[in-house]
Amino acid sequence: MPPQKYYYIKTEASNFIMSRKLELLAPGGDVEAIKAAIVAGANAVYCGLDIFNARNRASNLSFDELNGVLRLAHEYGCEVFLTLNVVILEHEIKSLVKVLNQLVNTTVDGIIVQDLGVFNLIKKHFPTLDVHASTQLTTHNEGQLKFLSKVGVSRVNLSRELNITEIKEMTAVAHEHDMLTEVFVHGSLCIAFSGQCYSSSVSVGNSGNRGRCSQACRDEYEVTNVGTKYPLNLKDNSAYFDLPELVDAKVDSLKIEGRIKGAHYVYTVVENWRKNINKFVETGELYEDDSNLHKVFNRGLTNKFLKGNLTKDMFIDNPRDNSVNYAVEKSNAIDVVQIQDVKQDLYTDKNAIGATLEEKVKSLSIDKIAVTIAFKATLGEPLTVVVTPKDEVQDTFEVKSTSLLSEAGQKSITSKELEKRFKGVINPNYELLGYDFSELGENLAVPFRELTEIKDQVAFLLNGSRDVIKYVEVAALPQQPKVEEKPKLSMLIADVADLNVCDATDADIYFKLPESFKKRDRKYINIFLENPRLIPWFPAVLIGKDYDEAVKVLEEVKPARIVTNNTGIAYKAFEMGIEWVAGPFLNTTNSHALVTMKETLNCAGAFISNEINKGQMKHIRRPENFKLAYSIYHPILMMTSRQCFFQQTVGCNKPAIEAGCMLKCEKATTITNVKGISFAVDKQKGGYPSIYNHEQFLNMDIVTDFSDLFDEFFIDLTNIGGGSKEQADKVELVKHFEKLINGDMSVQEELFTMVPINTNDQYQQGL
Repeated sequence: MPPQKYYYIKTEASNFIMSRKLELLAPGGDVEAIKAAIVAGANAVYCGLDIFNARNRASNLSFDELNGVLRLAHEYGCEVFLTLNVVILEHEIKSLVKVLNQLVNTTVDGIIVQDLGVFNLIKKHFPTLDVHASTQLTTHNEGQLKFLSKVGVSRVNLSRELNITEIKEMTAVAHEHDMLTEVFVHGSLCIAFSGQCYSSSVSVGNSGNRGRCSQACRDEYEVTNVGTKYPLNLKDNSAYFDLPELVDAKVDSLKIEGRIKGAHYVYTVVENWRKNINKFVETGELYEDDSNLHKVFNRGLTNKFLKGNLTKDMFIDNPRDNSVNYAVEKSNAIDVVQIQDVKQDLYTDKNAIGATLEEKVKSLSIDKIAVTIAFKATLGEPLTVVVTPKDEVQDTFEVKSTSLLSEAGQKSITSKELEKRFKGVINPNYELLGYDFSELGENLAVPFRELTEIKDQVAFLLNGSRDVIKYVEVAALPQQPKVEEKPKLSMLIADVADLNVCDATDADIYFKLPESFKKRDRKYINIFLENPRLIPWFPAVLIGKDYDEAVKVLEEVKPARIVTNNTGIAYKAFEMGIEWVAGPFLNTTNSHALVTMKETLNCAGAFISNEINKGQMKHIRRPENFKLAYSIYHPILMMTSRQCFFQQTVGCNKPAIEAGCMLKCEKATTITNVKGISFAVDKQKGGYPSIYNHEQFLNMDIVTDFSDLFDEFFIDLTNIGGGSKEQADKVELVKHFEKLINGDMSVQEELFTMVPINTNDQYQQGL
């Protein structure tokens, strides 16, 4: 089989023609799926080891399997990207460093990363590794691209909620900064922004940021007002007919989701995409029929995110496989016999595809290359080491000493000495069948330093004629002193009506900015200019014009300090010399993430993620002159979406989300799961639709546990996510929390009374 080729797309750009590579990137949840992707025509595959990857429900690979996959894929011209796309805990840094030390001596083509600390570790200690930004980083504005470029990223997986115009604009910026862009073109869709979904973590203790998503969005709920039982369940993504627009947007990689899918699925989807790409490149036309994509697992297909047309029909009230339903509907089968015939035809087609796949992959192997190492020693000749592979899978090679062998004095070369010296020369790509000493003369000697040189040369050749990179030790970071001698209280408001709270305290007051702004509206600029005590708090998601308007707030207000949950705003603040603190939705869980933000963008402090527990945070070390903050009271966000939750719950007369929905809509409702637990569905003016836990987060334990670690304890006084719960008196809340952090534990009972529906489960269970 010839190597799979990249197609070079010629695109009109101004008055010249530009050629560029278009990659088809396939999922590989196990070895068989990777083989399927290779024979189907993928240019690259992405896969994970059995640790540190965001699909722990996939089979994943052992390290030996990874090396075998690398040999096989590269033989067929297919690249391999490894997922290390979860947040990393402090105690895992040593294990992560060990993995990175192994990876630098493989031929892996890229590492896909979510955790900000991993960027810093790779850039400093493992610079030969190519780093890609995971979709978990929710990349959707140009400031984020500039930040990622600064930390050493070579390609970015753009947020899958973006439309084609936004993708085109983002790709242009990425290319200006020598980064490639990936776009998901097929597979499952999350209802929530990736990296900003905590529903699984909150409800069952399995965090999506750790690859343990339990897919609460696919759960059954009590029937809603509009008659749905699965109100959060989106159809699957397919941009099959949008290839011309993606090419015009100059996207570099078309990415297929599905690392928990099997080989049959991967083969079918990749092969059909490969044929579509080939036809478009060769003729400028697409296949009109995508029916084969419906023959594998799907929940129905939609391209509405890409089109920017967020309609009700993006949802489907069934999270299970829709392939049979599609076949029946397409065939207009009505009676039982017709339906059975359609099902039988579908199963026959699936079996035929499976048989074709089985035939194509049967000769593909990831077995190690078995070798024998022979030593030849004759008086007056160089010492010769010969490495011979079994089955002639590659050429035999030999390495000779510089000096000639002489009669030994006190110490001669023995088989025992050679085995000891050459121990460890075999890397994970090879299996040593044994040593051959049949031509090793007795009582002969060569300088022992030359034995080391021969061993190093053998290791170099076995490593694909690449230097073996020595193991890198990463020293533990020092613990720097706190900025504040005693923890201080800070709080968040989102309404000028709550300014009266400021009068009752000298705490820092953050003011929450929305996710969407009216163009050229000075409302928030004026709020900050008229109330200089307020500190701007920027949200996690700011897309397109909303990012531009948020930047205008920075430029006109010029605040002394901000909190931001978006690295794009952080980058702009850095450019302007504004002090910034990383908010809780940047998912900070380890010291090296703090170092990345401090060294890259001069970050002044950070909120530690509320997903980690006492044991997981106790060894976090701050950089010098760096504040650590933690939220002890807030509504618990479960997910935020660009889609509308109300279409599927209380109903909405609009067939699709309109431009004014973000700015005007302020609906609220609840959804109740089959266990009887209700969740607040909340839409603030200027905000994305969000779902909150029925309990408020209230963690008073941390005040006694970690007053020596944190400079700031934070409370959220916004009404967001409150649902129908009675609002506590905010002035009284502030007074009680101030007493708490000043050591008065007697207020705990009163706080429990004021916040009766509460939990600190995340602090107990952690990641």
